[in-house]
Amino acid sequence: MLQSLLRIILTLVIVAVASIVGYTLWIRYMDAPWTRDGRVRADVISVAPDVAGIVTSVAVVDNQEVQKGDVLFTVDEARYRVALTQAQATLEGARMEAALKRDEAQRRASLDAVVVSSENQQASKSAASTAAARVEFAQSVVAGAQLNLERTKVLAPEDGYVVNLNVHPGDYAVVGHPLIAVVNRHSFRIEAYFEETKLPRVHPGDVAELRLLGSDIKLSGHVEGLARAISEPDVAGLLSNVNPTFHWVRLAQRIPVRIGIDAVPAGVVLTSGMTCTVIVRPVPVVRPAPGTPAAPGTPAAKVLP
Repeated sequence: MLQSLLRIILTLVIVAVASIVGYTLWIRYMDAPWTRDGRVRADVISVAPDVAGIVTSVAVVDNQEVQKGDVLFTVDEARYRVALTQAQATLEGARMEAALKRDEAQRRASLDAVVVSSENQQASKSAASTAAARVEFAQSVVAGAQLNLERTKVLAPEDGYVVNLNVHPGDYAVVGHPLIAVVNRHSFRIEAYFEETKLPRVHPGDVAELRLLGSDIKLSGHVEGLARAISEPDVAGLLSNVNPTFHWVRLAQRIPVRIGIDAVPAGVVLTSGMTCTVIVRPVPVVRPAPGTPAAPGTPAAKVLP
């Protein structure tokens, strides 16, 4: 009889412990600030030429790392060099004409009004001013031609990587039409999509643990900010479009949270679009005692007023 009672008690204890553990795990799974829906993101710069013409050379290859200011490709320089020569010749002619008109105006201004009427003197002065204006205009044309010649070399706008290279010598470059994409290597971050039920436990400054999919590599990061708006399925605009999924149960909406990456270990290659798991570990909240200064070297924590 006692043995049977012990068995029943032991069974009840095991069931109770299992229920508590299961409930705790369920609460942790539902409410803990973590998500598998994280994406590696980076700024992708669409590089377009500022001048039109035939692409004469491409100085990079696909997936190449480039530094800010490196030449990516070159548009037909010969055409713009000729234009610069023409502008310089026009400027030289305008300067000679301006010098002639200026000397003529000074000579007539020095003569007596009996020899040269005041009307002719005024006309000469006006002609000299017009010639000087033509010189200034010709100088601006030369500056524009020089700028166009410099812009025939399309440079990398930031340090980064060339991706999906699809421009070749012989292609025709159109002003403002993107030809090369450069991924800014200083802009890698994580866009994590948290269920709205978990957002109360996510705050800017919280520490984040990042685990890349299919890898044991862990990265450290911190929460930089939470999206303040997402678009509705039927509303077009500039907001993130996150479509909710409905079956028999209404699911919590997912809100983008921006996670900054503190450091990338050597040998780890990040690619925009990779997926990862994000676990947020909230910074403890500290309520300082009145008149108690923070001790030097104390770890950063959120301080409530």
